[in-house]
This record gives sequence, C-alpha cells and structure tokens, in this order.
Amino acid sequence: MTAPSLGSGPGRALVAVYGLFALAAGARATVQIITRFGEAPLAYSLSAFAALVYILLTVALIRGARTLALAALGVELAGVLLIGTASVLDPAAFPEATVWSVYGKGYLFIPLVLPFVGLYWLLRRR
Repeated sequence: MTAPSLGSGPGRALVAVYGLFALAAGARATVQIITRFGEAPLAYSLSAFAALVYILLTVALIRGARTLALAALGVELAGVLLIGTASVLDPAAFPEATVWSVYGKGYLFIPLVLPFVGLYWLLRRR
C-alpha cells in the first residue's frame, strides 16, 4: 500500500495555491520577457525562476516527493528572503518587481508565508 499523496486532504489547498502561483508567475514572466526583457532582465528572470520553483513544488506535492518538495521549499524560502531583502536595500537594482520583491508585496506577501505553510505541512505529515 502506498502512502497518501502530500497533496491529498488539506494538502490539496496547498497544491492549488502553488499551482495558481506557478500559473500567475509564469504568465507574468513570459509576457515580461517576450515584450520588454531589456528593461529589467534580472527581475523578469527571477520571476521566471520563481515560476519554475512553484511548478516543481506543485508536482512534488502531488506526487508525494517529500525530499524534492523540501529542497524546493528551501530554495523558495531562500529566494523570498534574499530577493526580498535585496529589493528593500537596493530598490534601483530592481526597476521592475519580481514575485519575491519586497517579500512578495505585489502578491499580498503570500510568497513569504507560503514556504512556511509548505514546511509545516510536510513536516507534519511524517
């Protein structure tokens, strides 16, 4: 018998949020990269990277890949904290917002809270 997916039960809400963020960040980054990449290549590339992390987390949670999900959550948390801090300390380096700028301010700070919720869910499901 296989263990239930990390994305089952209440974890479905977490999967849904990560899926939504993957879609939102990916669509935003794609449009920005295609239409005006030269204006803020770092910011747009970081948004695309965030979208890839969200996609990876969505898939890892659905498949029950705990180790991969934990690693991706670590990358997400580090990204939010590092990019958030850098964007506060040196706003000129980020002429356009990324998903993780100012700790996810443009997304109601959900990117800051989400990795903690994900870590809680994963560690609670041992």
